[in-house]
Amino acid sequence: MQPETVPDHSVAVAGDAPVTAFICVQSARPGLTPSSGIRPRPAAPSLNWPFAVQEILVPCTGRLQPEHLLKAFEDGARVVCVVACAEDNCHHLEGSCRARLRVDYVRRLLDEIGLGGERLMLFHLPGSAREDMALGLAAAPPAPLPSDLADRLKAIRDAVVERAASVPQNPLRKPPPAAGAAAAAYEMDDTDDSEE
Repeated sequence: MQPETVPDHSVAVAGDAPVTAFICVQSARPGLTPSSGIRPRPAAPSLNWPFAVQEILVPCTGRLQPEHLLKAFEDGARVVCVVACAEDNCHHLEGSCRARLRVDYVRRLLDEIGLGGERLMLFHLPGSAREDMALGLAAAPPAPLPSDLADRLKAIRDAVVERAASVPQNPLRKPPPAAGAAAAAYEMDDTDDSEE
């Protein structure tokens, strides 16, 4: 399964705080009966961001490598957040644990280079591995999503928004090109300087 970028068309607020969010497609969803046939399209939990956020859906946050997180900062993200499954209910057994270890490692790197480890955030939402297994075995019906899921999603959103407002602009962020700069870069000299 390829990571999928989900465009967010919300309006930017004052200060335009760019955020990149890596979200596990297995988190915060109801259980599904495992099938070798048609699989439903992955759906990310709706965080209702108040500004444009680049959401990148991943099959498991344990698949994220330090390079993925660092590339988001290199591309100018002020804050990067990882939304993983609960560590005890991950479809890939240790994926959420691996994500936690990698996030801790990248935080140390960010502190060492002076960008600040507080820019990288990790959150856990309920996974669905147990529920999928129960449905596959036709066992007891899976437990419904927690009733406080909306509150958890709001808490994640609020924490990211607050962090984006509190950290300084990413010094790696490139300013947008001036209006005439792109056109000037591609102007051609029509004069013929060759000697005949």
